[in-house]
Amino acid sequence: MSTQKKNFMLVGVGGQGTLLASDILADLGVRLGFDSKKAEIHGMAQRGGSVTSFVRWDKQVFSPIIATGEVDILVAFEKLEALRFLDHLKPGGILLVNSQVIEPITVKAGDSKYPLPADMQAAFEIAASRVCWVDGLQLAEQAGNTKAANVAILGALSALLDIPAEIWLEAVQAHVPPKAVEVNRTAFKLGREQLLVEA
Repeated sequence: MSTQKKNFMLVGVGGQGTLLASDILADLGVRLGFDSKKAEIHGMAQRGGSVTSFVRWDKQVFSPIIATGEVDILVAFEKLEALRFLDHLKPGGILLVNSQVIEPITVKAGDSKYPLPADMQAAFEIAASRVCWVDGLQLAEQAGNTKAANVAILGALSALLDIPAEIWLEAVQAHVPPKAVEVNRTAFKLGREQLLVEA
């Protein structure tokens, strides 16, 4: 995929590092010479609620908000969140899904059921031109810290864009604590390699 203007939407659950990932993605856009803007909605994020973030790259961005049906790449840090925001993808858009399951309170309370994997996959394939999966948590564990799952997911995203890995890693390094740089670099590379192998 070329690095022309891009509309990204990142969705997840509070505590997954979705907002840090959007900060890194917005920073990356600036490093590539774009006008880069982001917007966040994270109501009950601290309690495991939905977190959504828009990131836009273009020559000039007047608003960071992306209209429904205009997202080029939807990055979902949790499977149910992917399903919830599928309508934001544009025709021909790409869906990147982290395979982690975090049951919402309504499911835990028995008020609703978590969708079946086959039903979710069918919905994903109808909505997106390409569905990519990454196991961010497992890759982060492999790298040495489960908190790096968000960066492993960004690593997978990087495999979908024609941007040198080192530029991504510069943006990652700018947003994580110095003591966490190596773990995050490893997580990023594992995520990138996983998707490049599948491609």
